[in-house]
Amino acid sequence: MSHPTHSLEMKVNGKHETLAVSPSRRLSEVLREDMNLRGTKVGCNAGDCGACTVLIEGEPVCACLTPVAQAEGKAIVTVEGLSRDRLSRLQESFLRHGAAQCGICSPGMLMAASALLAETATPSRDQVEDALGGVLCRCTGYSKIIDAVCAAAEPASSAELPRAGEAVGARVERLDGVPKVTGAEIFGADHWPEDALLVRAVRSPHHKAAFSFGDVEAWRAQHPGVEAVFTAADIPGDNRFGVIAPFADQPALADASVRFRGEAIALVVGDAETMYGLNLDDFPACWEPEDGYLETPVALDAEPLVHDQRPGNVLVVGKVRRGDVEDALGSAAHVVEGRMETAYVEHGYIEPEAGAAWMDGDVLVIQACTQAPIMDRDETAHILGLDKENVRIIPAATGGGFGSKIDISLQPLIGLVALKTGRPCRMVYTRGESMISTTKRHPADLRARIGANGEGHIVAMSLTGDFNTGAYASWGPTVAGRVPIHAPGPYRTPHYDGSARAIHTHGPVSGAFRGFGVPQATLIQEMLYDDLAMACGLDRLEFRRKNALRDGDRTATGQQLFGVGIAECLDALVPRWKQALADAEQFNADSSTIKRGIGVASCWYGCGNTSIPNPSTIRLGITAEGQLRLHQGAVDIGQGSNTVIPQICADALGISLEKIELIGADTAVTPDCGKTSGSRQTYVTGKAAELAGQALRQTILRMSNRGPDAEIDLQSGRLMITEGTERSEIDLSQLATDQHGYALAAEETYDPPTTALDENGQGKPYGVYGYGAQLAEIEVDVCLGTVAVRRITAAHDVGCAINPMLAEGQIEGGIAQGLGMALMEEYVPGVTENLHDYLIPTIGDMPEIQSILIETPDPEGPMGAKGLGEHVLIPTAPAILNAIRHATGARITRLPALPHRVLAAIRDAEENP
Repeated sequence: MSHPTHSLEMKVNGKHETLAVSPSRRLSEVLREDMNLRGTKVGCNAGDCGACTVLIEGEPVCACLTPVAQAEGKAIVTVEGLSRDRLSRLQESFLRHGAAQCGICSPGMLMAASALLAETATPSRDQVEDALGGVLCRCTGYSKIIDAVCAAAEPASSAELPRAGEAVGARVERLDGVPKVTGAEIFGADHWPEDALLVRAVRSPHHKAAFSFGDVEAWRAQHPGVEAVFTAADIPGDNRFGVIAPFADQPALADASVRFRGEAIALVVGDAETMYGLNLDDFPACWEPEDGYLETPVALDAEPLVHDQRPGNVLVVGKVRRGDVEDALGSAAHVVEGRMETAYVEHGYIEPEAGAAWMDGDVLVIQACTQAPIMDRDETAHILGLDKENVRIIPAATGGGFGSKIDISLQPLIGLVALKTGRPCRMVYTRGESMISTTKRHPADLRARIGANGEGHIVAMSLTGDFNTGAYASWGPTVAGRVPIHAPGPYRTPHYDGSARAIHTHGPVSGAFRGFGVPQATLIQEMLYDDLAMACGLDRLEFRRKNALRDGDRTATGQQLFGVGIAECLDALVPRWKQALADAEQFNADSSTIKRGIGVASCWYGCGNTSIPNPSTIRLGITAEGQLRLHQGAVDIGQGSNTVIPQICADALGISLEKIELIGADTAVTPDCGKTSGSRQTYVTGKAAELAGQALRQTILRMSNRGPDAEIDLQSGRLMITEGTERSEIDLSQLATDQHGYALAAEETYDPPTTALDENGQGKPYGVYGYGAQLAEIEVDVCLGTVAVRRITAAHDVGCAINPMLAEGQIEGGIAQGLGMALMEEYVPGVTENLHDYLIPTIGDMPEIQSILIETPDPEGPMGAKGLGEHVLIPTAPAILNAIRHATGARITRLPALPHRVLAAIRDAEENP
């Protein structure tokens, strides 16, 4: 389908351009497709996310909403135009402050900020919030973005990398940061071979239905430019995938029936111009809708089953039992109980799924956004009937993942097209398509009882949880396993009985989302801890300090812990806790409609896989020319592994960080570092990097006959080893090279020391745990039910802060997602399928955040380090809910705490004090 073209003139980044284009095309499409200015990102095509912000005559606009005709004769500036020979001060400030994490929103933020700075060189924080209010970020929590814009006028300080032995603990700017702020970062939608076909999917509008196809060939003939249509019948391998092989149950393309709204049934392939304008509503799919079950109580008793082989629609049950819970609760001085329900939560990353595929000889190459390239390779090969060696996954930059991009999405779809047609192809999900077809946080229904003795010590806890895992398994088994392990929180609980069920429905597939069910379980545990503290007559923070785990204590699984920092986290909150309580008391005495409340909650989180192998492998090599290369396959989705892993490796080897050349994830050139999830990369891959650095150092010292304190340097193809006043040299050009082309190399694997859990959940599920505690200060309008979070104080035990700036960024970003979970985020299939109806926190929703980094070294972690990414979200929502209760007496038992629910809870508290 062709569109009439018109000759348009405009000035783009200072250069006059004349284009023959349809005047109705989106400016964002013209910039990206016709002018190759792909720094302008597209996250929604609806003006909701602001990632496509550019300047027209100095004013910020959403390029996705702007017809290119409106830009005729005008000056346009994109992110590529912010820097010429060097970075602008604003771009430098973004790097200096750690304002770019995944980087997908950074171009939009930079453009909106540039317009502000052109008018106000030194803006206030309020002015920055107003100017950037239309650009969404899911990673950073906005704090460091505001810092960067406010400080943009300041002269840049030197950004020299730390010297040998000083990388760990340094606030190193992201080693991969420059492309994020210049628009040069290649995300999934930013690269495709010339003349690539465009792929679109036909998806189910029904939660459950049978279907058949009409005359597909006749339909195709009616649409010139459509070159092929593929269905499940065209898949040459096993049309079934799943992140946990024994539970694999999801087809890449559904065959004859669908189990959830958004499930793909066919692929339509053609040239880009045709496919962009093609309406798939008339595709010949004949639907026979059936009644589906969306809620777990219904699904438990429903027939027919979602999957025939899973009785009662129960996918799996996780259990942990220790001691005699009923006897302990029966003799407890105080027993409290409660129920908590949570909703689907959408990951909300700003980058929809995207990628390209092509054939390189007999190797299928796929470049796409992902958190797990090796898993992508293996599952794609399985579906397409290929050997693993004939599939190569090149991870594109990933514009946010948070767990959902561990599961494959478009990889086998574009792989199928490239394989069948022999031509390169590309696919970009729309925002709605991304939201309806990818995984969500599990909705949960949790019930718990907790008892304490007269002195305020916990004696027992019981918990049951039902988790809506949706139509397919995904990470349901992991959630059901993690929840009973973590539900007691980081507290001594001598008697415990916890169980969790993952239950199938015809709802969206629930998968991994920053915490794997632990945030839901923590909500009820921390709510009941407030109840117990009050029953015991103890201060709420003091109650938690009294029961906190210490070194040598055993968990509910019987694992003995060391390097436990939860007490230190809680202690760090004491000064602010006392001040905040006093301030709230004074505030509430003077206010009748706005009430201030203070809440606290804690977290712990096991890093990596639960009781199963979890290895990472790092290769480190020096070429004959003296290039030091670190092959690390840990995908950086914004958390900073491309910086943190080299920092660890540099200090382990004893060489300056600037000497390391990073070879990023690519299944053809990097060893397997496992998936980026479970807060495992700093710990597991970092440990492998530490071991590889140490091994290569030992080789060098042995060859030079030098002692352990010798200094190592690389200069002009030679290794220089200095010990005191003596120096040795190793001429690398004289050494034979290995199969990877290295004169000297080390390759090391690390797998956490875990054990399987027995029938009672006893064993060692994780090698390392991280800990944290957060204090929330909120204000509630008791007439409207609205909640404003004013301040979060967050103390997190990271073991060793490899990079404090990046750690702070993780804390701030996790708090933003926890705030959204608490107060606004609720995915409703068929209703909130865009970023206008589904709300995530904006820059104006975020409170002041004070991060406190606690460093209680873990004996197992690299340099003592622990994971952090998941932990930071877990305490936020329960701290906010506890603060609402402190302010109003309202007990929130269903999330999110929307105004009508808060008002209902306030009325209930007044009627039932």
